[in-house]
Amino acid sequence: MKLTNTLTNNLEEINTTHGVVRIYLCGVTVYDDCHIGHARTIIVFDVLRRLLEVQGSKVIFIQNFTDIDDKIIARAISEHTDAEKISQMYTESYFRDFDALNVLKATSYPKVTNHIPDIIEFIGRLVEKNKAYVGLNGIYFRVRSYPGYGKLSKKDRDSIISGARIEIDETKDDPRDFALWKFSSTKPTWNSPWGKGRPGWHIECSVMASKYLGPNIDIHGGGQDLIFPHHENEIAQSEGLFETQFSKLWMHVGMVTINSEKMSKSMGNTIKISELLKEVGPNVIRLFCLSSHYTKPLDYTQDIINETKRKWSQISNAYYELEFRTRNSFIYEKCDSIQRPLLQELISYLDLFAEYLSNDLNFANALTVFLKFTSRINNFFSVDTPVDVEFLTTTFGLLKKFMFISGLRMPQISQQEIDEIEEQIYQRNLFRSQKNYEESDKIRSELTKKFNVELIDHKGFTLWKTRSIDAQK
Repeated sequence: MKLTNTLTNNLEEINTTHGVVRIYLCGVTVYDDCHIGHARTIIVFDVLRRLLEVQGSKVIFIQNFTDIDDKIIARAISEHTDAEKISQMYTESYFRDFDALNVLKATSYPKVTNHIPDIIEFIGRLVEKNKAYVGLNGIYFRVRSYPGYGKLSKKDRDSIISGARIEIDETKDDPRDFALWKFSSTKPTWNSPWGKGRPGWHIECSVMASKYLGPNIDIHGGGQDLIFPHHENEIAQSEGLFETQFSKLWMHVGMVTINSEKMSKSMGNTIKISELLKEVGPNVIRLFCLSSHYTKPLDYTQDIINETKRKWSQISNAYYELEFRTRNSFIYEKCDSIQRPLLQELISYLDLFAEYLSNDLNFANALTVFLKFTSRINNFFSVDTPVDVEFLTTTFGLLKKFMFISGLRMPQISQQEIDEIEEQIYQRNLFRSQKNYEESDKIRSELTKKFNVELIDHKGFTLWKTRSIDAQK
């Protein structure tokens, strides 16, 4: 497995020989609903994790929640409530969105407010090592104590001073020094040896990453907007304390733009995941988020979404063709001379798919292979050819592996609904055999209206599939 390391700008091998890969992903600040930019970052890391696990590695995946922050407090004040209620509300919103997107649960979701003692201890140790000091407004990290500062973002001292958001405090030793602890009387606050306040943003992730994964982790990542100052500061304070490499590899996901414009709340062009789920469904969102290389910007346009819908329709068609035959035992004896070479071809596609993903998560090429696989299945079943058990079960198993790694999931339907649908299809086919097309068309319409299913007539049987959200538009 090779990934682009932001620290070195090189493609580097992930060491999986010890069998465990430790990943820390910077999570969201829970003051609002998540948007498509959050979805892209988390889905990219979800596919990385799925692939590593399929290849035999145990992944310890930590993703934090920043549940105390100035934005959370401001939101609480504007809504006449408290910060805890705001953070809890949007944490629940997060799980609704990402459960719907079929994102695997992290090993742990640490929250900042549950780790205040750990944060205070971490800061205290930096103070003891003379790498942090007490200023007028808080405790600051002494950037001059860490010679490598700027190595991740490739920024020099002057550009950091001119371009960064610098806390105003005349008592700071260096304008680049950043807050580890902020003195405050605005609740919520916590007692510390230096005075009441709350943690700075950057210290939180250093503390939680090292607590759950140790001082030297395998992969640390997030969106590219976190490279500076957040991840730069994490490196400085973590390596300043532990005096060892904080993360072997830094992985960053490109931003999502909307019709070539930067997504921002001030411009009113953010797209919430909850809204997009209603419009296009989870599988189209996942395929969109994986449609270009993760290090590059990704532009959201209606044309791209429409093309993504067509890709998902092709994948879902292949799934239902295989699922229906498997469930109804449409199997025959031995593979004939045509099916056996095709089966070998389909097996090779999965190997190529994994090979592309193992080379810096090249999902664009991997998806091309995936679509070739599903196209071959759809073309094969467009002609009513007998299929034996080996071809059917092996091909369906391959498709499920493609879908698992990509995180795609078919909509769930109960056995009771399946029985009712198939009873109605049986009645419809009786009417068709009697050339009573008016009644058969009525049943088709009723099935579409009640269960949102599409019928596909084959020789001797009728296949049905649930229609995706985009098909309803």
